[in-house]
Amino acid sequence: MRRKQQMWYVPQPLTPLMEWPDPELQEEGNKKESSWEVIREWFRATKCSPGSNFSSPLDGTIQPKRQDLRLLLGVLGCPLAPIPLVNDPIDRLHIKDIPMETSIANYIIQQYLASTGCLKQQKCAKTMYATGTVKMICCETEVSSGKNVKTLGTRSGENGCFVLWQMLPGKWSLDLVVGGNQVIAGSDGKIVWRHTSWLGTHAAKGPQRPLRRIIQGLDPKTTASLFTNAQCLGEKRLGEDDCFVLKVCADRAAVMERSEGSAEVIRHVLYGYFCQKSGLLVYLEDSHLTRLQTSENENVYWETTIGSSIGDYRDVDGVLIAHQGRSIATVFRFGELSQQHSRTRMEEVWTIDDVVYNVPGLSLDYFIPPADIVDNLHSP
Repeated sequence: MRRKQQMWYVPQPLTPLMEWPDPELQEEGNKKESSWEVIREWFRATKCSPGSNFSSPLDGTIQPKRQDLRLLLGVLGCPLAPIPLVNDPIDRLHIKDIPMETSIANYIIQQYLASTGCLKQQKCAKTMYATGTVKMICCETEVSSGKNVKTLGTRSGENGCFVLWQMLPGKWSLDLVVGGNQVIAGSDGKIVWRHTSWLGTHAAKGPQRPLRRIIQGLDPKTTASLFTNAQCLGEKRLGEDDCFVLKVCADRAAVMERSEGSAEVIRHVLYGYFCQKSGLLVYLEDSHLTRLQTSENENVYWETTIGSSIGDYRDVDGVLIAHQGRSIATVFRFGELSQQHSRTRMEEVWTIDDVVYNVPGLSLDYFIPPADIVDNLHSP
């Protein structure tokens, strides 16, 4: 393996934000429910629990700590970016054909590609392999009912590791293990899928989108492609850094495709903060809002936000790759009529141990979806 050079850039710790939930809190082999039903039951259990240690598990067989970890993995394990990658390279766009905000964003992205060393590359790496470690800190839930606010849960961390494979265009495979729980996810360029022992295997709805871990400073060209049609919102200071803020969001048709049953996706927005001094991506923030109609015909909203500080850039084969980061996620539940709301906070600290480009022997066979996913897609 290639030896990496010493630290190139370290951003200051930043205040965070969040993304969307997808846990399943049932024992293996139990009847599968909609993940939104399970999330609702999880929050109901936290609200009704008399103590601060989640003393009332959902079904009497799953330990509270295990419930929290599964919710944590559902939110931070393998979230996706809000939009698909743009097929046309950024350098083919002409300034006269695009709005001023997008033109400025393209200039910022070009600076980002230059800062990471991608513009110097004679040949684009077609495959990548990365390993890393994570520490996930389980949930703290704040339940508010009018003037009364109650905090439930305790901070408890679990260590884990992951292996990530990528093949351009659009193919990736992730294997993540934390606290004895495993999440396997992947994409063959057409289908994005995920498997957990407590939720089973399912395909993501809507357009094919990249894995969020890949755009967190691990693959600068994929990140640049994601922000090709971004808007520049202006400048903002984060810690000691003055940053340009770029925004991309899923259009209405795309979010409607991702709706499921009584759960309707309202919006999904991603913001990228690029340091003016270094040109590097130092912070990602995305917000995902979903409306769920209950059996009492009340609309309940779930807003999930993930904020990720990104840093410790090091040279790998001439490209600067972020080797450390910290993500903080918040799941906020509120209703139109009720004064009650719940806010759950969770955290992940990640480190990249090794990155290798142009992996010998990596083929399309490594990215084939599970058979049951393919069978379901082709069944009448």
